[in-house]
Amino acid sequence: MRGHLLLTSASMTAIALVALSGCGGEPAEKQGAKVATLASAAPSAEGKAPAKPQRPRERLDTTPEEYEAMLVPYNKCMKEHGGIVKGNPGAGGAPRPATKAEMDKTEDANRICEPQFLPLPPWEKDPANPEARDFARDVVACLKEKGVKYVAVSDDGISIALGGDQNDSRSIRLGLELAPECERQVAAKK
Repeated sequence: MRGHLLLTSASMTAIALVALSGCGGEPAEKQGAKVATLASAAPSAEGKAPAKPQRPRERLDTTPEEYEAMLVPYNKCMKEHGGIVKGNPGAGGAPRPATKAEMDKTEDANRICEPQFLPLPPWEKDPANPEARDFARDVVACLKEKGVKYVAVSDDGISIALGGDQNDSRSIRLGLELAPECERQVAAKK
């Protein structure tokens, strides 16, 4: 049902009441009433904090550049809380292994930052999506149809495992190459 507008009887009643309330009388602007528009937020209830922003969500077609841009708030949060920011080895030279204290600080920072800022996976691959297992199964079927010999759904039921027990390089290479195409095909069928 994703992508479809769902109108319940309660929402239809609300729409009808709004439409009827606009008939007759002075315009709301002349009456001094505040009107919520698409360009403005709906009037908030007194004493309630504004809703916190939702975490960004990847799409199946998110580019590496778009993903890096999504990570900016997460990395900023991690840095503010003393965590190690991935992809930022520091000033010059090869990255060194993190100390136990740095790892503990990073874990603490991640507990704060991840629930607010780390991008969620594409909905098709999200464990919260009850159809994610079906999506993975259908992507595996598509890859097999395209000639990937060693491919299966991983133990988590959502990820794809390539190469089999033999770590077959052809299956891995071909699977990585064809996975985005199969994901798009499967998503388009839904």
